[in-house]
Amino acid sequence: MTADRARRRFVVRGVVQGVGFRPFVYTTAAELSLSGRVSNDSSGVFIETEGTPADLAEFERRLRTAPPPLAVVESIECRELPVRGGTGFRIADTTAGGGRTLASPDIAICAACAAELRDPADRRYRHPFVNCTNCGPRFTIIASLPYDRARTSMADFPMCARCAREYHDPADRRFHAQPIACPECGPRLYYAGPGGGEPLAAARALLRAGGILAVKGVGGYHLACDATNETAVAELRRRKRRGGKPFAVMAPDLAVARGIAGLDGVAAALLTGPQRPIVLLPRGARPVAGSVAPGNPDLGVLLAYTPLHILLFGLPGDPAGPDVLVMTSGNRSSEPICYQDADARDRLAGLADGWLWHDRRILVPCDDSVVRVVDGAETPVRRSRGYAPLPLALPVPVAPTLAVGADLKNVCAVADGRYAWLSQHVGDMDDLATLRAFDATERHLRELTGVCPTQLAADTHPGYRSTEWARRAAGDRPVRTVQHHHAHIAAVMGEHGLGPSDTVLGVAFDGTGFGPDGAVWGGEFLAAGYKGYRRLAHLKYVPLAGGDTSVHRPYRMALAHLWAAGIDWRPAIASVNACPAAERAVLAHQFETGLGCVPTSSMGRLFDAVASLAGVRHTVDYEAQAAIELEGVSRCGDTGGVEYRFAIDAARDPVSIDPAPVLAAVVADTANAVPAAVIGARFHAALARLVLETALAHPGPATTVALSGGVFQNALLLSATRRLLRAHGFTVLTHHRLPPNDGGLAFGQVLAVAAG
Repeated sequence: MTADRARRRFVVRGVVQGVGFRPFVYTTAAELSLSGRVSNDSSGVFIETEGTPADLAEFERRLRTAPPPLAVVESIECRELPVRGGTGFRIADTTAGGGRTLASPDIAICAACAAELRDPADRRYRHPFVNCTNCGPRFTIIASLPYDRARTSMADFPMCARCAREYHDPADRRFHAQPIACPECGPRLYYAGPGGGEPLAAARALLRAGGILAVKGVGGYHLACDATNETAVAELRRRKRRGGKPFAVMAPDLAVARGIAGLDGVAAALLTGPQRPIVLLPRGARPVAGSVAPGNPDLGVLLAYTPLHILLFGLPGDPAGPDVLVMTSGNRSSEPICYQDADARDRLAGLADGWLWHDRRILVPCDDSVVRVVDGAETPVRRSRGYAPLPLALPVPVAPTLAVGADLKNVCAVADGRYAWLSQHVGDMDDLATLRAFDATERHLRELTGVCPTQLAADTHPGYRSTEWARRAAGDRPVRTVQHHHAHIAAVMGEHGLGPSDTVLGVAFDGTGFGPDGAVWGGEFLAAGYKGYRRLAHLKYVPLAGGDTSVHRPYRMALAHLWAAGIDWRPAIASVNACPAAERAVLAHQFETGLGCVPTSSMGRLFDAVASLAGVRHTVDYEAQAAIELEGVSRCGDTGGVEYRFAIDAARDPVSIDPAPVLAAVVADTANAVPAAVIGARFHAALARLVLETALAHPGPATTVALSGGVFQNALLLSATRRLLRAHGFTVLTHHRLPPNDGGLAFGQVLAVAAG
């Protein structure tokens, strides 16, 4: 360093590829009259720059405090170099390098690109693939890092001279934007189906006529239809074999979304943010078709997040078309999303009436993310597009690990050092297609992150397909198993950065988790840390007869709970009346003899039982349908000051929590014609109070309570429980970056294995 000049080398790591970081460095250096160069490789961005000490200090300040909006700066290293002189600042070629950097998720269209799309004077007017450094596809088009066009599916489209000038112009918004394209050199749009002609006009005409359209998006195909056309929506439901599971709906803008759903500021920010997830919202004044979400008080709403979506709704001057579309994953029920053109044409052949697709290859499938707002904060339900593959920081360093997650809502993860990378949503591993999708997802995640796992983590359930996959793929590497509910609690602890010696009272409520005693757990209170857990209390065991048969028929769980509580199966009870007489006789024999039964402490199954007893739902078409509908009707219920109470047998170790008094009260209330909304409100309040009472009875050295498991997707229960605990001085940890369901399980598996 001289008195008036210095040279420094910066190494920036994090999400710094595909987000305009090198152009940002270039323009910042130019503004400060610094000389030097910037480059990147698979480990990060490297900057050598020279100038006055004051200008270098300002340059470093901007790196740390004002990076591009989509960047996530994890670390900046700085060291002094000898002054070399020179003029000008340049962007050097990318090198292969070593180490790793972090790939960016796919980002919704930005305001500047949306304005160009609508501007008749702009050369990208009506261009379905307009993007810049601040938006557009990333994760789903990347074959490998470092992130350059040659390593993406945009390598198929050589830039025209005008795009090349923009790409190389430091003053342009598309400076080094890898997916840059225009109508002259970019991907092309195609349509096949009734009508014909210009693809978008033909697709809009099909939707206006009540047809079902297969649309190729960023991470896969969607199936779309007019969300206000009952005939079209019901037909899509029939073709997709969807049962009663809700469809998501897409609106072109916030104004339309406000008509169909109730929005507050937080929900509006989520809908319009760069991730553009599906947001679960209460219905608004304007109705959609009843078949969109039958029996559900909420709608899953998302806004158009690609230029193609905006054009599908139409610009001024286009013939009027539907302004609310069903936009559901392009697949049959339980299958993974279609993303390759030939596969989509085969698998969706009987579902779609027409096809709107393009020739930009999707390299990585990625479903839409789903969130809900609870007490003014985002609660993830499915973490996928817009969020994956952003890493989560680990509170403890880990050896290179692959965690395979669970069988429902599968997400896998790789971890090394202080970071874990979770995959996009894979799905339920109950067919060959999902297992193949898991194979591809796991392989791509390893390639993208450079993690070479030396150990694998899996669920302890001996029948899980994910665990079987881990044992088959491990070779000579160890496979370490983690109890399901321990992984749930470790995940929420890790999200909040708790240390290796911290312990919590973990409350894990879900439908199914294998217990070391061979029972099906799911209503658990654990004294837990990353290294292990002790079971403090649980819901009293009841017989689960016939496995999934009882899951699909909540009336069977109601009868199981009534039998365990010693309550007669009177015909006047709704659940008893819903069960055919022959089936009741078989169930009675099974409960008495234990034949074909496994004991369960599942809180999810208790929700099923109460939903059936209250007359809300006796059979289900999709997971947790009875509980979801019970929550929905309970929102408008008033307890009237009546309290349901669980019986707690504190003499047992672990403590046994008996729902018999609650069930008796529910039966009595239904006999007295108490509305289901009131019964549901009393049940939710009783559960929240149960968590508080158990926390007060087992304070231990910690006053921190961690809530996890799929039951805590229930906003009514989560809000009431958190409020009660906080009012009594407890610190409450809940999920805010991962779903409380099994979609967050792999993260907990990583942490438990690292600590063990």
